[in-house]
Amino acid sequence: MPIIKSAKKAARQAEKRTEHNVGIKKDIKAAVKAFKNNPSKETLSKAQSEYDKAAKKDLLKKNTASRRKAALHAFAKKAGVKLA
Repeated sequence: MPIIKSAKKAARQAEKRTEHNVGIKKDIKAAVKAFKNNPSKETLSKAQSEYDKAAKKDLLKKNTASRRKAALHAFAKKAGVKLA
């Protein structure tokens, strides 16, 4: 346990940030699962939007989000989703 006041505050902040980040990651997983269960243009858009939000908030690196979005796009193409 932290003893110093600033260390206690840092521990509280880390706990809040972890909780926030876990929530965002759960949203991503839910959106991707929804897309894979029902591939459509709307669910693809939602999943890609969640990746963009995570990258914007520095939860994921920009290239990681881009790579995962490209994999979703490839999955959609394979599933026969009309993207245009």
